[in-house]
Amino acid sequence: MQTQMLIGGTWSDGTEQIAVHNPATGEQIATVAGGGPAEATAAVEAADRAQRSWAATAPRVRAEILRSCWSTLIEHTDELATLITLEHGKPLADAKGEIAYAAEFFRWNSEEAVRIDGMIKTAPGGSSKIIVHHPPVGVVVMVTPWNFPAAMITRKVAPALAAGNACVIKPPAETPLTALRVAQLLEEAGVPAGLVNVVPTSTPGEWFDAATEHRATRMVSFTGSTAVGKILLKRCADRVLKVGMELGGNAPLVVFEDADLDLAVEGAMIAKMRHSAEVCTAANRMFVHADVADEFTERMARAMGAVKVGNGMDEGVTCGPMINEEAIVSIDSLVKSALVDGATAATGGAPIEGPGFFYAPTVLGDVTMGSPITQEEIFGPVAPVIPFTDTDQMIDWANDTEMGLAAYVFSRDVGRALGVGERIQAGMVGINRGAMSDPAAPFGGMKQSGLGREGAHEGIYEFCETQYLAADW
Repeated sequence: MQTQMLIGGTWSDGTEQIAVHNPATGEQIATVAGGGPAEATAAVEAADRAQRSWAATAPRVRAEILRSCWSTLIEHTDELATLITLEHGKPLADAKGEIAYAAEFFRWNSEEAVRIDGMIKTAPGGSSKIIVHHPPVGVVVMVTPWNFPAAMITRKVAPALAAGNACVIKPPAETPLTALRVAQLLEEAGVPAGLVNVVPTSTPGEWFDAATEHRATRMVSFTGSTAVGKILLKRCADRVLKVGMELGGNAPLVVFEDADLDLAVEGAMIAKMRHSAEVCTAANRMFVHADVADEFTERMARAMGAVKVGNGMDEGVTCGPMINEEAIVSIDSLVKSALVDGATAATGGAPIEGPGFFYAPTVLGDVTMGSPITQEEIFGPVAPVIPFTDTDQMIDWANDTEMGLAAYVFSRDVGRALGVGERIQAGMVGINRGAMSDPAAPFGGMKQSGLGREGAHEGIYEFCETQYLAADW
């Protein structure tokens, strides 16, 4: 278990110690080294030095190193998954799935590294040639969340390295162990020293200011809440930094009266409960046609009631703990307010007594549109069902949010589902399926759910500049 921080290829104890706890038991499992503004500055400077030679490295060489990163992470799946389960709590099977997903960003971007396109053409007036290419941004400061301790790092680091950048990572204080071990494995896979720096901290505001105020920093890539993202955007504005923001969600899941209810419930369970429901793309509001709302609610209640809740290391567990006590308080407050507004609890509806931070998988029927639970991201195992009859009104309800990350539509009429999906203001829409994330697809949202895209062919260009050269010959 790596507990030191990494700056410029050197592991050190830092200037502070951060306790890491297992949310399934509440017990402390490790203490990791952290740093403040001085360490953040040192990490940016180390990244700046390393990036210059990396940018000049042949794309094929970069690609082969990234391919090595993919295979190295895959080889350490069991170890990394265990770390994730210990510090985050998600079931071990989900943690293993996360490692497969996280590693795939290196394989995908190893292939993209040699396919960064440029352009040359004659100017319309015939007086010169127009040459366009895409050099790397430089040093990228990355701030990652606790819900995907590995994947939210690799989704940023892989394309950044593929394009020729270096990075400074601030992992979350709740789940730093996975980040540190991933960085160590990337070194073993051949990533040159200084390109990947990891500095945990207990003073994130001061850390971020120091890292972004350094003149070598040219981009910030952040995944987290919309509230924090807005703060970081304001700070980045002072230096006009390039930004990538993957922010909060409030995903609608739509079930029409002609939907295959077996498929819809299966998809809803995936969209709601994967990774213990602590996912920004989780189905947050389930709009179900009134003709099937009661039956759907009953089926969902049976499925949610059958979920085994517990320590993610235990066999058969499919829902682990929430990350901390504050999460339990927030989830329970939303449930209670929905019940006061007239909703009914078809199953669950309360926290589970500890040790650990557990909430009973919950299905709420007859939820009133406008109740706080329809306006805020739940980030927990609660499925609010909102009956509808008018499709246009339902779409208005689905779009009645500042968030626009993900959505899901279930109908046997695929044309109908696609048409409704196009009208929902979300960056990603699942049609008759509850999962959509893929390194080969563009991940990102509309409105206040973010800026830019991660993954796909578009993802690597987020970490590039566009330069135009005018030439005569």
